[in-house]
Amino acid sequence: MALTAKIRTRDGWAVSHAVVTVTDMTGTQVVRAEADPEGAVRHPDALAPGAYTVIVTAIGYAPVASSALVTASGRADLGSVTLARQGGTELPPPGAWTVDPAHSSVGAVAQHLGISSVRGRFTDFGARIEIAPDEVEKSRVEAVIRASSIDTGNTMRDDHLRSPDFLDVERFPEITFRSSGLTPAGADRWTVHGDLTLHGVVRPVDLDLAYLGTGADPWGGTRAAFRATTELRREDFAMNYNQVVQAGIAAIGTTLRVELDVQAVQGESLPQG
Repeated sequence: MALTAKIRTRDGWAVSHAVVTVTDMTGTQVVRAEADPEGAVRHPDALAPGAYTVIVTAIGYAPVASSALVTASGRADLGSVTLARQGGTELPPPGAWTVDPAHSSVGAVAQHLGISSVRGRFTDFGARIEIAPDEVEKSRVEAVIRASSIDTGNTMRDDHLRSPDFLDVERFPEITFRSSGLTPAGADRWTVHGDLTLHGVVRPVDLDLAYLGTGADPWGGTRAAFRATTELRREDFAMNYNQVVQAGIAAIGTTLRVELDVQAVQGESLPQG
C-alpha cells in the first residue's frame, strides 16, 4: 500500500468514519481515502516523491493537518493519527452496548405529604444502546422495565403501586422507552428524545443525559457509564389516584423525578458468569 494510517481517538478507539485527504504543494487533491471499521486507511496508488499536506477529518472530531514527505518508494506511512472530539470529551466506541442491571439503577422520587420524599426503584429491567459510528446524535436506546418489580421498601405501599390505582401491572406488565433522537446539550451532555409507554399510555419524554466515561472492567470487557434524569406527571399517564389528607395536602405528589444510573457493557450481550 502506498498510503497507510490508523485513525484513533485519544482513548485509542478506532474512528471508522474518518477521511484522509492528501494534497500536493499546489493545493491539488491527489488522494482521498476512507478508514475501514478498524480505523485503518490503506490506499494502493503510489505517490510522486515530494512534500504533501495530509488532512484527517471525521464528523464530530476536530480536523488534524500535518505534512508528509514521500520518498522515491512512492509510499507514506502516517502511523497513528489521533483525533480529539469537538468539545473535548471522548465518547465510547460505536456499536452495540448492553446495560448491566446488576450495576445500574432505575429509580423514581415522589413527594410525600408535601414535606418529604419517597424513593423507589425497579429491580427488573434491561436495555440496549446503539452508538452511531458517524454522528452520535443518530444513536439509539431501547429499554424495558417490569412494572411489578417496583420496590420502595414497604410491602403495603408496593402492593398499592402495583394495583389499578397506579401501575396496574396485571394489565400493563411492561414499561418501555424507545429513543427517537439526540440533541447536544454540552460537551458531554445530550437530550434524549423518545417515547415512553407507561400504564398503557404512550407519550414523548426527554431525558437529560450525561456521559460519565469509559473504562475496562475486571472481567475483560469495556464499560461506559451514563446518568439520566427526567420528570413525569402522573396524570399524563392516566394515574390520577390520590388521597387528600388534612389541610388539603395530597398524600402523594403529582410529579415523579426519574433518576437513571447506567453501566453498559460493550457488545450484544452481557458476559457470562
